Amino acid sequence: MDCGKMFLFIFLLLYDRISADIATGLTIHDILPEDPKKYDKMRPPKKDGQPTKVYFHVTVMGLDSIDEGSMTYAADIFFAQTWKDHRLRLPENMTSEYRLLEVDWLKNMWRPDSFFKNAKSVTFQTMTIPNHYMWLYKDKTILYMVKLTLRLSCAMNFMIYPHDTQECKLQMESLSHTTDDMIFQWDPDVPLVVDENIELPQLALVHNHTADCTQVYSTGNFTCLEVVFELKRRLGYYLFHTYIPTCLIVIMSWVSFWIKPEAAPARVTLGVTSLLTLSTQHAKSQASLPPVSYLKAVDAFMSVCTIFVFMALMEYCLVNIVLGDSDLPKPPQPAKKPDSIFDMAAKENSFLLTGAPKIPVVTPAQRARNRAINIDRFSRIFFPLLFTVLNGTYWIMFAEYI
Repeated sequence: MDCGKMFLFIFLLLYDRISADIATGLTIHDILPEDPKKYDKMRPPKKDGQPTKVYFHVTVMGLDSIDEGSMTYAADIFFAQTWKDHRLRLPENMTSEYRLLEVDWLKNMWRPDSFFKNAKSVTFQTMTIPNHYMWLYKDKTILYMVKLTLRLSCAMNFMIYPHDTQECKLQMESLSHTTDDMIFQWDPDVPLVVDENIELPQLALVHNHTADCTQVYSTGNFTCLEVVFELKRRLGYYLFHTYIPTCLIVIMSWVSFWIKPEAAPARVTLGVTSLLTLSTQHAKSQASLPPVSYLKAVDAFMSVCTIFVFMALMEYCLVNIVLGDSDLPKPPQPAKKPDSIFDMAAKENSFLLTGAPKIPVVTPAQRARNRAINIDRFSRIFFPLLFTVLNGTYWIMFAEYI
């Protein structure tokens, strides 16, 4: 009997505690109007006919995976939306400035229909718990915060690559409400926060700002906000992996000007090897870029270097042509009658008396070789001088982008 009374006492105690929890626990019906017909979750909470204002705040924690080939980048953000719904009721036992609500209640409440306009994919973080929450303030303001990982498209222009600065955007637009019903605005206090420790391997985040991107469609004006990231390409990688090696290849092709004209295998091998190496270097510089139809800055530089190497090879063709004129078979000369001993003595006496030097005879082969050597001597000065002028012009043109 005593055991029965004890179990009855424990049951009544637990029942009273559960009843008290049920009485004090907050449900969705405690904040919605008493008459459910007065609340339409599909209609924005417009007051006095004015469109509902939704304030945005974005905290950017990371930018990475910038892919020029697919023109995309990844971003980790905290995305906050704040709006006021005057149709809601405040809980009776609300004493603090705000109250944490269950996020699932948004299914039964009106919420902004914002979406990321230029997103390829959106990943919602769920570790270790779902990374989102909702607050209800005393003035009936709702705050919804969520952590997302976005893969976004970024239209890039490579006209002055690798001296380019790209603008990548994060755009948020309304899906179904026009500006007559809802307007997006940036938080007046802190609209955007970007982590100062963001570090990218080949690009530098030089500036970021917020903007309005409201667009007119055939169905009306749809409100839109955007974050703009200005990304400037770092030149160090391309300087040491593209520009300096390419210049060294061009200089290497000029070594043939100091090789004697008769060494055809050495000069041809050096020219062809330089040309093939430069072609490989050019292909390597284009590996990470999409195939575009316009000429890029690096293409202009590589093309000029290719022309210089090709012209160095053509210079030897000219030298070989000039040198090859002396290789023709000589016509047979008639047999010369040997001078008599008296004629030889007379010539010797004439030379001793007059003291005139003996003029050496220059053969056609020697004249051809001298012309070939003069062409090489001219090329030793002309090629480096012209390449220096063009190289200096290139860097002066793009100095403002460095």
